[in-house]
Amino acid sequence: MFRSDHPLFGPGGNCRRFAAEGHRSSADAPAFVAENGLGAYEYECVKGVQASEDLLTRLGENARRHGISLSLHAPYYISLSNPDPEMQKKNLSYLLSSLQAAERIGADTIVVHCGSAGLHGRDEAMRHSLNNLAFLLEQTRDVCPSVSIGMETMGRIGQLGTLEEVLEHCLLCPERVVPVVDFGHLNARNRGGFFRTCGDYEAVFDAVAQKLNDERARYLHCHFSHIEYGKAGEIRHLTFEDTQYGPAFGPLARVIADNGLCPRIICESAGTQTDDAMQMKKETDSYTAKEGQPYGQSNPHSELSGQNEGKRL
Repeated sequence: MFRSDHPLFGPGGNCRRFAAEGHRSSADAPAFVAENGLGAYEYECVKGVQASEDLLTRLGENARRHGISLSLHAPYYISLSNPDPEMQKKNLSYLLSSLQAAERIGADTIVVHCGSAGLHGRDEAMRHSLNNLAFLLEQTRDVCPSVSIGMETMGRIGQLGTLEEVLEHCLLCPERVVPVVDFGHLNARNRGGFFRTCGDYEAVFDAVAQKLNDERARYLHCHFSHIEYGKAGEIRHLTFEDTQYGPAFGPLARVIADNGLCPRIICESAGTQTDDAMQMKKETDSYTAKEGQPYGQSNPHSELSGQNEGKRL
């Protein structure tokens, strides 16, 4: 997995402005992202890997030319918690195509969902999910080994995807499976107010460091957006114009700056993901400039230390 010496921000998919400015192909995305002062891009394959090899090749070449770090979102159709043997075969097909597409574009991570908590309870769903992930890891052991499999935290209560559940999946193979923390999802599944303070955000990085290691925490792959929620958790993604649902980014920007963290943060706002990613970068840079704190070096007064242990994530 690529290690940057500073935080990276970028959009997940192409924003409305991308098309409005005349771009027609995702192969143009790296140049667009770079022109807007950003350093990351997540290529969306949520409805399946349908792009031609030529497009994928051009996307990868352009990303390298413009210095853009890439990840790829695997199809939503993957459901690790489904015990059906036929679904297991489909999961393998979706995973293989995602890994191969990621390797072609030069992405270092594919983002995967665990699936539904099911009709038989979370424990049974977790058992199926872990067993199916173990099967997929065995089947893809020698396939695109440079590409990590990122397990994402989820926004609906009826889905597997608490931080604890994601980290349990990572422990199956810490060298290959990495956490993808979606702060908007965690806020939504807890129906708001989950990230109010710096300590609330630090608890996430602490948990990753304690369960995996400091490096996984420092270079965490993240998603961030404001998300509307209801009784069952996530309803829909919003933009940063939202002032009701959140979560607020400011405390996270401060945590990144104070602790010298270098996450990759992919913005999944609804149509304004590039502009909102630019806003996150600007806010994080402003904290770092005030503190004079170089990225990649922890502030000795703000070291992540496990003080937030016990917060339910």
